[in-house]
Amino acid sequence: MAVTQNPASATYTITDLAREFDVTPRAIRFYEDQGLLSPEREGPGGRKRVYNSRERTRLKLTLRGKRLGLTLNEIREILDLYESPRDTTPQLERFLHALAAHRGALERQMEDLQAQLAEIDQHERHCRDLLAAQAGGKPAATEGGDAPARKRSA
Repeated sequence: MAVTQNPASATYTITDLAREFDVTPRAIRFYEDQGLLSPEREGPGGRKRVYNSRERTRLKLTLRGKRLGLTLNEIREILDLYESPRDTTPQLERFLHALAAHRGALERQMEDLQAQLAEIDQHERHCRDLLAAQAGGKPAATEGGDAPARKRSA
């Protein structure tokens, strides 16, 4: 990593950032294509990307947003608020709104998953009862829907 005396003026290559954040250079280029990052260009034809501390922070926040399940548009809105004046109130309010919306979506997904697991439990009980009946035994579940008794191995 090419770090100068002043951390604010530090520069990084795409490889430096990819290693630091455990992502591929292709992922970083994708975020650039999406307008989340805008590195400077150096060298012949401007082919070499050079990232400063601002771009490093934007990548870090982008990856954090993805980990939290935010969309790229939501991440972009939050990052753009960082570019605004020093008042962070709008940024924090927007971030809270995005987190609340994502929390709601995750809670709905969790409810759906719990319903699916309950249905799987019901099918498992039914299958065990059918297997017990085919083996000449009595079904282990009662009419009350108790869970079937499991055979213990000797």
